[in-house]
Amino acid sequence: MQTLRNIISRYMRSVTFVLVVVLLALILCLQIMSEHKQAYQTATETFSQIEQLLEKNREELSETKEAYRQTCLHNAEAIAYIIEYNPSILDSVAELRQLAEMMEVDEIHIFDTTGRIYAGTHPEYYDFTFDSGEQMNFFKPMLTDKSLRLVQDITPNTAEAKLMQYSALWSGSGAFIVQIGMEPVNVMKATEKNELSYLFSLFRVNPDASYYAVERETGEIVGSTDLSCVGRNLTEIGLSLSAVSADREGFHANVNGEESYCVFVEYQGNYIGRVLARRDLYERIPTITIGLAFCLITIAIILFQVVTRYMNQYVVGGIHSVNEKLHSIAQGNLDELIDIRTSVEFSELSGYINRMKQSLLDNTQKMSYVLSKTNMYIGIYEYNRHMKRVRITQHVPRILCLKPGETDKLASDYRQFRSFITDLRKNPVDGETNIFSLRDHYVKLEELNKDDEIFGVVIDVTEEISKRLQIEAERDYDPLTGLYNRRGLEIRLAALLDEPEALGCSAVVMIDADNLKTINDTYGHDAGDVYLKEIAALFRDFGSKDCVSARFGGDEFILFLYHYDSGQELADTIALLSDLQNSRFADLNDEVRVPIRFSFGSSLTEHLVDYEKLLKEADERMYENKRERKESGI
Repeated sequence: MQTLRNIISRYMRSVTFVLVVVLLALILCLQIMSEHKQAYQTATETFSQIEQLLEKNREELSETKEAYRQTCLHNAEAIAYIIEYNPSILDSVAELRQLAEMMEVDEIHIFDTTGRIYAGTHPEYYDFTFDSGEQMNFFKPMLTDKSLRLVQDITPNTAEAKLMQYSALWSGSGAFIVQIGMEPVNVMKATEKNELSYLFSLFRVNPDASYYAVERETGEIVGSTDLSCVGRNLTEIGLSLSAVSADREGFHANVNGEESYCVFVEYQGNYIGRVLARRDLYERIPTITIGLAFCLITIAIILFQVVTRYMNQYVVGGIHSVNEKLHSIAQGNLDELIDIRTSVEFSELSGYINRMKQSLLDNTQKMSYVLSKTNMYIGIYEYNRHMKRVRITQHVPRILCLKPGETDKLASDYRQFRSFITDLRKNPVDGETNIFSLRDHYVKLEELNKDDEIFGVVIDVTEEISKRLQIEAERDYDPLTGLYNRRGLEIRLAALLDEPEALGCSAVVMIDADNLKTINDTYGHDAGDVYLKEIAALFRDFGSKDCVSARFGGDEFILFLYHYDSGQELADTIALLSDLQNSRFADLNDEVRVPIRFSFGSSLTEHLVDYEKLLKEADERMYENKRERKESGI
């Protein structure tokens, strides 16, 4: 008969080997399934992002088109007003072109009451009528209805074949028709964002996967992050239209000579797909498998050696006695004491088990408290007023940013440690509970008090809080100027409006940067951005009291001034803007320096009760100021 030692050793080797192999095989299958699932989820999430981005871009395009139409009519109306005020302008093409440049339009055409062009910035169009082609015929109904204000869709200019948007209206006196033409730059940019080629360009920064847009009927690749594939057919890169159309949860295929995992979905008459090379899909599996194999084998060897060593001793009787006691304790009888003295070892074991049981009784509440907390990186400290030293875990110094010498000093005296914690609590993070700032870190701190004993948990939440603060900054601030954006302004004003009586005398100031289009056209959009930054610098922290500065959109800015003691003090502060209008310069680069020009309007109040009304009044006065400056030639 074999000895118990041999029996246990043989079976443990066999069972351990089989168990390790089975676990590794199971883990390998789970990893492959997990990678497939992750790749599919990534693909579907990306497709969802594309759909959301396209929807957002469509909304942006609609808003941009409408805003552009209104701008066209506004410019035409302003030009008609200027010409009626100064009819002599019609006699000079140069003055009309200067007017067009000032109003930031590309063409001005003046029609008489019969629909014939008799003046404008382009003499080559003189004597053209509303019957001179389909594009001109669009405005012919205006001859019979002077109330019409027409804006034509974006179309190629008939003569020059460039994209233009024309609008026309009758002058106030009804003596002539003003037609203007503007190149729809912003509209075309918004339109470009709806193109799949634009979206795919956003994904080219990720080399791990390739994205394709495939025409549903022909299988032609109409867009891809791999530009060399655009215009080719699916079959040329190793895919079939039938496989793409039947895709439900991804499939494997040889794409461009490389085994890949593919996911395709149908979207707006096309198929959009994500293709990930198999080597990238399974890139992590070998490393993880080897690491797990090493860990499992190491654990198996350790367990084998430990169990074999102790099972070599004939301890069945002692084990049986211990099991009976442990069974009683497992049933809830925590008052049961283990007192097995058959050997020194069992006597020690009895003492250890009894002390461990007592420790469990004492620490049940503590462990429950710790386990209820987040699974983030945590540290624990404990002290009582009868014991001078503070017990801390190894992660507390790192979380509390303590230096080695500082750690020993605080841990040696609970009063100094208590003072450190008190100072930490003086820096709470707004909007958070029990979270405090510490240098460039954020710490979550909670304590449990029991009699004279203090038990505390500290958690490093720097990454979580930093991400939240970054999201709020990106949401509420204009990335170009650093001022509030429209959303940030609304949130800030909403907070101030909770106590309108505390605002004192306040004002809304609407500001519009002049000459931005000229600078963009002359020196480029980078120079235009510098110009806007220089203007924004003038308005940041403007005035002698409190100020909220925001970029309202494009070249428009808003200032909200408050906490002024009197309306006169506030008016004097706003008057300082008049000095800034014509006295400051912006260095666009090392060689170009231009004067800073802007128009502004303001609306004052003692108690801010209707922000929208004040904004509207300030906007109207700003346009009055713009007209006055243009009429005076500034």
